Amino acid sequence: MVVLENDVVRVQIKEEGAEVTEFFHKENRLDFMWNGDPAYWGRVSPVLFPIVGRLKDDHYSIDGQDYTLTQHGFLRDCTFELVEKHETAARFQISSDGRFLDVYPYEFEVMIDYKLTDRKLEVRWKVLNKDTDTMYFSIGAHPAFKVPLQDGENISDYFIKIQPSKQEVTEYYLDQSLLHVKGTVNELSTFPLSAGMFANDALIYSNIDQMTIASKKNPHQIQVDFKGFPFVGIWSKYNEDDKSIAPFLCIEPWYGVADTYDTIGDFKTKLGINRLEQGDVFQASYSITITC
Repeated sequence: MVVLENDVVRVQIKEEGAEVTEFFHKENRLDFMWNGDPAYWGRVSPVLFPIVGRLKDDHYSIDGQDYTLTQHGFLRDCTFELVEKHETAARFQISSDGRFLDVYPYEFEVMIDYKLTDRKLEVRWKVLNKDTDTMYFSIGAHPAFKVPLQDGENISDYFIKIQPSKQEVTEYYLDQSLLHVKGTVNELSTFPLSAGMFANDALIYSNIDQMTIASKKNPHQIQVDFKGFPFVGIWSKYNEDDKSIAPFLCIEPWYGVADTYDTIGDFKTKLGINRLEQGDVFQASYSITITC
């Protein structure tokens, strides 16, 4: 386990998946991350690559060749190498080295940098195309935050503040894990949280710059900044039996999205896919800031 620390907070990151597992405020003795209880969902903040969401029938094709890939891809289950470590920063790296060619036909390198400043954790991705062909991929974040944060609270005590970009915001919905367009959102600033919101899976939007989880009962806030990301998902695991959700909420900035219901399976024309020429580097970053 890799630890980043300053006088205010402590962050823990495991080398499997380069996954953040703790964001702990020292004075308040409060961990803002979900604890990864497998009874609900055994992950905390996986990195999604080379797809985000689910493919139709878990299949896709490139240049006439068919491949099978399960939801969110394989990188979240891979062990990264810690290549640089400081008190408040760390760099993780993984190279494909021919290991994934049966499910993904490109050679690549992914580097993830974490930098801690006061109560803010910045996450930066670099994707290098090491292949001889143009590479197509998606990448996304999936951090889960503890909601409710304190005993005696429930999901209805919380709300989300949203800062859209200057572009038109589109809302999507999932049906059997495949994407459908719901429509254009004219006004989007704040909305209350409820379990029923997630009865049909995640809420998905385009062109949002920032989301903040806040409560009517405590001063703590979790702000996720992801300006420039084309998509963001909001999700918690819904329990149909008692109409409840798990005690966490995910804010997921994405460079990519699940397959549309009417896809023909061509990876190169997939909605939200990224194109990277041989030897080029894709870079993106987002940050998480806690307020106490």
